[in-house]
Amino acid sequence: MSEALRELAAHVEGVLKDDLEASHIAYGELTLEVERHAVLKTLMLLRDDPNCRFEVLIDICGADYPERALRFEVIYHLLSMSQNRRVRVKTSTDEETPVPSAVSLFPAADWYEREAFDMYGIVFDGHPDLRRLLTDYGFSGYPLRKDFPLSGYVEVRYDEEQKRVVYEPVSLKQEYRDFDFESPWEGMLKVLPGDEKAEDAGDEA
Repeated sequence: MSEALRELAAHVEGVLKDDLEASHIAYGELTLEVERHAVLKTLMLLRDDPNCRFEVLIDICGADYPERALRFEVIYHLLSMSQNRRVRVKTSTDEETPVPSAVSLFPAADWYEREAFDMYGIVFDGHPDLRRLLTDYGFSGYPLRKDFPLSGYVEVRYDEEQKRVVYEPVSLKQEYRDFDFESPWEGMLKVLPGDEKAEDAGDEA
């Protein structure tokens, strides 16, 4: 399998040339890192080339690395049913620069790209209906970014008086804010239930 993947990597490198930034094989899968502008070219090659035949788009996901200038990675997973192989394609972008949409090549990319937009704020150029998918109307921020607060910005509850759902700033009760990780046993009884029996046994000895 590794030899076949090395041959595939060499074939793709020969076609993409400078558009391919890197390729490596790990855990029996080939990963291709490509320039952003070459995403569609790469996906079309992997789908249509008789040496590749990756006809199935498994998923598209994002990853956030805030310390990088191009903080987002967009990752595509493809499957070749005929050759029983998988391949991973990666490209990088920032908060402003869009990535070409793959919907024209793989219709299944539609909701995957909407999810990446909703969770990370990654923009896909040419997407037919790029809007939020998982969060509520009027949601602020992108939940899977590393700088998004764990508690979010607003909380939702049903108001019985107004007979509707209302949005309010997040408010945590004070007792839930007092996390004491220095002394995990503080506040417990000195003698735990059952320990008094062990002490009695020691006295008898």
